[in-house]
Amino acid sequence: MMTITLSNLAAGYTDRGAEESDLEAVVDLMNAYTQYYVGENEASLDVIRNEWETPGFDLEFDTRLVFDPGNNLVGYVEVWTLTNPPVHPWVWWCVLPQQRGNGIGAHLLAWAEARVSTAIPRCPKGTRVAYRAGVYSVMAPAKEVMETQGLSLLRHSFTMRIKMSSPPPAPVWPEGIRLQVYDPQHIRSADIYRADREAFRDHFGYVEQPFDEGLEIFMHTLTGDDAHDPSLWFLAMDGKQIAGICLCRKEAYEDPECGHVDSLGVLREYRQRGIGKAFLQHAFGEYYRRGYRKVSLGVDAQNLTGALRLYEKAGMHMHQQIDLYEKELRPGQEISVQSL
Repeated sequence: MMTITLSNLAAGYTDRGAEESDLEAVVDLMNAYTQYYVGENEASLDVIRNEWETPGFDLEFDTRLVFDPGNNLVGYVEVWTLTNPPVHPWVWWCVLPQQRGNGIGAHLLAWAEARVSTAIPRCPKGTRVAYRAGVYSVMAPAKEVMETQGLSLLRHSFTMRIKMSSPPPAPVWPEGIRLQVYDPQHIRSADIYRADREAFRDHFGYVEQPFDEGLEIFMHTLTGDDAHDPSLWFLAMDGKQIAGICLCRKEAYEDPECGHVDSLGVLREYRQRGIGKAFLQHAFGEYYRRGYRKVSLGVDAQNLTGALRLYEKAGMHMHQQIDLYEKELRPGQEISVQSL
């Protein structure tokens, strides 16, 4: 395994790859970071442990921790190059707010760029490679660090929410479409993943990857933490054909009192028939029945299929804005979806 070593930290600061025993400290750092800027805990032991256990993710090689002279954890970065090909690696990083100005963010991004660069040979010759990173729009210091390191603003995404004071309207399903709750005895997980791929093939940034590799990561992500609940996996069925999916979690990542729609998509030939709206109303109603009064989901603010308009019409509003940044490492042909 290749070792990446950088030496631009201030005197007394050290860095290394993460270990399983660092989990609690990393979660505490993440939550101190998001609490400072947006007043919410975004991480939990269960979710981050599941992320660290993702097939193909190498904890030592794909993460970096920074410690201050007192051996306190003050910075963290993780790099995701699991898509095949990894033309748009994902970088997520954070620095303890009280440590701003000590060069930790620049160090983490420099390390991340070096790590991302090791994945370039896995990308087909002539393809464009650019890594991406996202931060909440209110995180001005983090955005300044990224811009200093050569990243530029690409687009925005929103966390949408609805607050319910009364039961939502009952869903109206199009003729010939029926709702079915996921049943592993009758529907294979591979069919769920295949429908998800087809539904999101028209979304910005989509990159085709080998089916079996994608399926393994997809199912690990959906089923690996305590919020997993197959009774909240809703399918729109046209006979035996899946027309759309609405895969939900028991709770949002940042709020245990808020339900969360993890993946909502309708296959191309079934769009513009009201399936998405019916999915939302059914999910809202099910959460309301279970005692939730808030539901959230994430959406690309410039979504190519008009999802944002649908969510707004369903009564949702923007809760948080995330700014997506990008840095090109190799020019070439862009193979991810950019437009319809």
